[in-house]
Amino acid sequence: MDVRERTAWLRAGVRGWGGVGAMATLCALAVVCALLLPLTQATGASGTGRAGSGLARGVQARADTCEDPQDQSLSPSGGDGEKTPTLDAIKGRKDRRLIVGVDQNSYRWGYLDPNSESGELEGFDIDLVHRIAKDLLGDPDAVQFRAIPTSRRIDAVKDGEVDMVVRTMTISCARLADVAFSAPYFRTGQQVLAPKNSTITGYDTSLAGKRICSADGSTAHDELAADHKNGRLPASADIATTVPSQLDCLVRLQLGQVDAVVTDGALAASQAAQDPTVELKGGLFTDEYYGVAMKRGADDLVRQVNRTLAAYIKDPDGWRTSYATWLHPTLDQGDEKSASATPPTAHYK
Repeated sequence: MDVRERTAWLRAGVRGWGGVGAMATLCALAVVCALLLPLTQATGASGTGRAGSGLARGVQARADTCEDPQDQSLSPSGGDGEKTPTLDAIKGRKDRRLIVGVDQNSYRWGYLDPNSESGELEGFDIDLVHRIAKDLLGDPDAVQFRAIPTSRRIDAVKDGEVDMVVRTMTISCARLADVAFSAPYFRTGQQVLAPKNSTITGYDTSLAGKRICSADGSTAHDELAADHKNGRLPASADIATTVPSQLDCLVRLQLGQVDAVVTDGALAASQAAQDPTVELKGGLFTDEYYGVAMKRGADDLVRQVNRTLAAYIKDPDGWRTSYATWLHPTLDQGDEKSASATPPTAHYK
């Protein structure tokens, strides 16, 4: 029985997301898949992983003088006579599909539901990918999904493995030096996730002496490294544990190998929904925006994605419907809506 067959067999043995044991099995499976499977869903080609350089990017972001990186994208309109080499190349492929780097383990963002009969990726980010494909190629299913770990998102774009990455990727000054971004499509920030019975109360002195996990190449890791250096984070906090993908941190937390996870609040809320023994601690302590990452110089593709986003946000069956389907259950509390429930306003450079 090969790895893919074992994966299918294990999924068939799990019923629902509710049980802690079931979730532990799924999370452990996610780690195995991240290590052993190609970085591609069945529809894509395989790739090889390389570790990211989160600390270097974090230092660069702090040193960079750019402000409001979420407002640095190109306007949707390029004017009459605009050349479209990137779009033409995508449309001219023999296999006429958009190649997109995504996550397949982030609950409600980009994941494989073990109880879904379709066996297809689903979630908030996946809905957006289908809309982009529809606008660009006339077919929402003209997509080749490639599973990309957090640490390889930038390399996958720069190396041309994918046309774009739609994977809860924060727009930052540092990353703008490596990739181009669309206008923002989601607002969130960093937050702490820890066991319910933990003494941790948030991103504060309660983290003293605690082991904290973050994903390599993530803005969470950058923030931890910078704050550990500048004194905002207690000096005794241990931030040495980093993993290729942020879901791996939840596995470490469940196994007792770390005491807390720092990740995007939207992702942390989804993880808390998966495992009833953990919860969010304190509020968001940064202000961040997700964008679609593309290759620098692919201006025509950036403008096309921004046209899609502008229409998607205005469409009553677009952004808001996707939010209500996937994120409302984990982010909104009763009648109180999360700050993330409103799509961000686009401002172009």
